[in-house]
Amino acid sequence: MKIFSGTFDVLEKGIQYSSQNQKMIANNIANVDTPNYKTQHASFSSFLKKETKTLQAHVTDHKHIQFSGGDRRKVTDGALASNYNHNGNNVDIDKEMALLAENQIFHSAVMDRLNGKFNSLKTVVRGGK
Repeated sequence: MKIFSGTFDVLEKGIQYSSQNQKMIANNIANVDTPNYKTQHASFSSFLKKETKTLQAHVTDHKHIQFSGGDRRKVTDGALASNYNHNGNNVDIDKEMALLAENQIFHSAVMDRLNGKFNSLKTVVRGGK
């Protein structure tokens, strides 16, 4: 019997995604002047695909579709072949800062939802008070 709903698992995965994305964006910003450095970004669809590999389908009919076990690829999108700088680097600092702000908003939203879930549990434990 599960004490908590699956929402906590989903929120945990969201926090893991935003953490990984934060590290990649910070790494891109740190390497803005590194010759021949190519940017990397976390892809949410790749992250979701990787995480759903562990799901098992409960098949009750022969028409149900099984989840495929496919490969476990990295959850990063490869760098583009473009060069923004004369040294072969393709880090666009303005784009990276915008992605950083977007990731911070996503992280804050997930954390707010997680706090809401814990506050609901607190209310239940206190008997609705």
